[in-house]
Amino acid sequence: MLNDGKEKNEKRENCISSENSNEEKEYVDARHEDCLAYVLHTSGTTGTPKIVRVPHSCVLPNILHFRELFDITPKDVLFLASPLTFDPSVVEIFIALSSGASLLIVPTSVKVLPSKLAPVLFTCHRVTVLQATPTLLRRFGSQLVKSTVLSASTSLRVLALGGEPFPSLTVLKNWIGKGNKTQIFNIYGITEVSSWATFYRIPEKILNSTLKCELPVPLGFPLLGTVVEVRDADGFTIQEGSGQVFLGGKNRVCFLDDEVTVPLGTMRATGDFVTIRGGEIFFLGRKDSQIKRHGKRLNIELVQQVAEGLDQIESCAVTWYNQEKLILFIVTKDDVAKDLIFKELQKHLPNHAIPDELVLIDTLPFTSHGKVDVSELNKIYLDSVNLTQNKLSGKEDLWEKLQCLWKSTLSLPEDVKVPEDSLFLNSGGDSLKSVRLLSEIEQLVGTPIPGLLEVILNSSILEIHSYILQTVFAVEDLTFTKMYATKRKFSDTDEEEAIGKSLQQRSTLPFSYKDINAFIALSRGSQILSVNSTELGHYPLACSPDLISQTNIKNVKSSNPSALIGKSRGRSHVAKVSAEGNPVTKVEKMELCVRWRSDTGKCVDASPLVVIPAADNSSATVYIGSHSHRMKAVELRSGKVKWEQILGDRIESSACVSVCGNFIVVGCYNGLVYVLKSNSGETHWMFTTEDTVKSSATVDPTTGLVYIGSHDQHVYALDIYKKKCIWKLKCEGTVFSSPCLSLNPHHLYCATLGGLLLAVNPTTGNTVWKHCCGKPLFSSPRCCQQYICIGCVDGNLFCFTHSGEQVWQFSTSGPIFSSPCTSASEQEIFFGSHDCFIYCCNLKGHLQWKFETTSRVYATPFAFRNHNGNSEMLLAAASTDGKLWILGSESGQLQNVYELPGEVFSSPVIWESVLIIGCRNNYIYCLDLLSGTQN
Repeated sequence: MLNDGKEKNEKRENCISSENSNEEKEYVDARHEDCLAYVLHTSGTTGTPKIVRVPHSCVLPNILHFRELFDITPKDVLFLASPLTFDPSVVEIFIALSSGASLLIVPTSVKVLPSKLAPVLFTCHRVTVLQATPTLLRRFGSQLVKSTVLSASTSLRVLALGGEPFPSLTVLKNWIGKGNKTQIFNIYGITEVSSWATFYRIPEKILNSTLKCELPVPLGFPLLGTVVEVRDADGFTIQEGSGQVFLGGKNRVCFLDDEVTVPLGTMRATGDFVTIRGGEIFFLGRKDSQIKRHGKRLNIELVQQVAEGLDQIESCAVTWYNQEKLILFIVTKDDVAKDLIFKELQKHLPNHAIPDELVLIDTLPFTSHGKVDVSELNKIYLDSVNLTQNKLSGKEDLWEKLQCLWKSTLSLPEDVKVPEDSLFLNSGGDSLKSVRLLSEIEQLVGTPIPGLLEVILNSSILEIHSYILQTVFAVEDLTFTKMYATKRKFSDTDEEEAIGKSLQQRSTLPFSYKDINAFIALSRGSQILSVNSTELGHYPLACSPDLISQTNIKNVKSSNPSALIGKSRGRSHVAKVSAEGNPVTKVEKMELCVRWRSDTGKCVDASPLVVIPAADNSSATVYIGSHSHRMKAVELRSGKVKWEQILGDRIESSACVSVCGNFIVVGCYNGLVYVLKSNSGETHWMFTTEDTVKSSATVDPTTGLVYIGSHDQHVYALDIYKKKCIWKLKCEGTVFSSPCLSLNPHHLYCATLGGLLLAVNPTTGNTVWKHCCGKPLFSSPRCCQQYICIGCVDGNLFCFTHSGEQVWQFSTSGPIFSSPCTSASEQEIFFGSHDCFIYCCNLKGHLQWKFETTSRVYATPFAFRNHNGNSEMLLAAASTDGKLWILGSESGQLQNVYELPGEVFSSPVIWESVLIIGCRNNYIYCLDLLSGTQN
């Protein structure tokens, strides 16, 4: 086809020369007469703007091939959708003129108004062929597209969409009216190899199918004279896998900027990334659309595709504003609240792809080339920010600005008025959103505000406003001061007496040994308390070995930690490891299946406590609370509810068992610490703090004291037998996490949302040392014989000696809310991060391995031994999207993954071959761990 018109082509061949007769490489020379067809500039929307000089020989194959592909005849009417500054216009013009077809040219004033343009194209002039960007089609709106552009009676024979990522098939099918016969093409190319390079016709059977189709649309086949290559990061051409597209062909060559001669067959990098599967090429996104967010790679075009598939959204666009905020601009079909759209997005997108903000707009702005105008979108966002979040002109503006930030953080509709008594956590906030709100407020006022995070988590918006006024503007405000004056009384114990008297360290417990039950108790992070147990007498995988070895309780032993998983009929053996660090034994792939589930009525964020009596481990019991105020005791084997107690408010605190085994201790949102009888749930004692208790208690096996923190900024030492508070310590910040006890040295470690890590004398309540980590500590501290470790929201895991000296810190790419967990040998530390990774470090702070999950890891991992097979050491972890991950603890190799039907903030606990965990779908789950050996 390229040779019809021999004389003209002979003239054009004169522009091809050889710069050196000894070289075989031929060049095209822009200086030759009749070489160039036209010159234009690239828009710069997808890269650096360039001058592109296009030879006749480069664009002619496009015109000839499309004329044949679209079967153009003199009866056709083509719409000139592209401006003359956009190279597809050349193809549109010359396809029509070379075929004797009509070319419809519409004034810009009509082109920019979809309601006027549609009748002009499809009623007045009956356009048969339309080459356009997806954005131009979106501007019509789905209803108009369905009823006019792609209706059964439409004049349109051919629709070729290019210049932007092709819409998903789900969206496309929603645009097509019943009985429509339009041929739809995906066309792809770059201006630097003007104009198009590939085509793909969407099969009619897919368009006519009533089934939902999630298949991606391939780029298709090379156009006439075009060569398409996909190259990896090293520049090698690949036939399978992911890489960058390169386009060219012997005569498909243009001159860029100052180029005068270019070798024939030059291949141009496109900046577009694709994947090849089964010989087909699928578009992934542009190089500048690939971002790193929350530690994970994200193609922002994925967000647009998912959002566009939602029923509530007419059209949308996504920008990565200032390379720090993911903004989704949406045109809605109806008057839909933002929070509803956010909830829908959360169902379909991984956490790292959820937009930071939604901006409602009337219509998408587009460039003269018909593409989405990103710079205009950024201006729209900046204007909206300036209206609501510009720097304070004074304290008078604070209340209004604070309300705007509150609604933005919680995704509340803009027209909603926030009541003065609104509490952040009760309004849909969580710990991660609280950190974000803190950052936004500090940015607003232009200065750090110490202690504000605790106020956000514990106080109403009015009290937050008052606190900022006092701290930043030095305004005395009675609202915030009064808040503390009306707090609950400390307890039924006199405060001075509680502070003044301390429990002297004892070598014996305040009750006789005949009152002590023999049991093992397991809690999150592989923490185990083994008391008076002869059959199960092994120290835990994770609470400090000295916690058991130094305990003065009779028959508490310290030996091989295999008891965590078995009935302890002899020692289990750890698989040998090669010099390279890989297990020599066969790999055992775990399978998980639900044994039982128990409904609690509302979300279960607390982690389970499992208590196994030494006399009969078949009567093991799971203790766990929920947002429904219910505290439950459930038989581990059968799932039968032993008892259920309704407490005064929601429960996020995980339960702790007393050293005698007769009581369960749990904190509550109403500020009470409940001590319940373990066999019946009957209340033994209630201790009153001055604020919410999310902290989980820990018990000192040498004294029987129970330690617990509160949002009132105190840690309490409670004697549950004498029903009194022994001491309380103000910690200079909200105590969200759980205290951790070490017996050698005898320290209690506490952490605050003010960023302080404190070592406290458990006997007197005096501070031994403290260290400021700079940012809030939601993670609970974890101690072993040598060190104490804790995660921080700045993404660091800190490691200290027991004397308070920082040994090292390990950095991740996201906040750490997960608490550390140690291996049986205490040589490895496991933890999760909001960057979606599970990490394993050694005691020197060096990374051993990391495993990427599909969402944030809030929960604490649990290290255990495979009870069913070769005694391989394994690790269980949960990500917030509901997935449970079973990994090899030495290698990080995935054994299996199981997805629960709800979000998970609870941490897993494992006994023998069962895993117990809470879920935000209101249920407690018990899953059997089954294994099958693979070579």
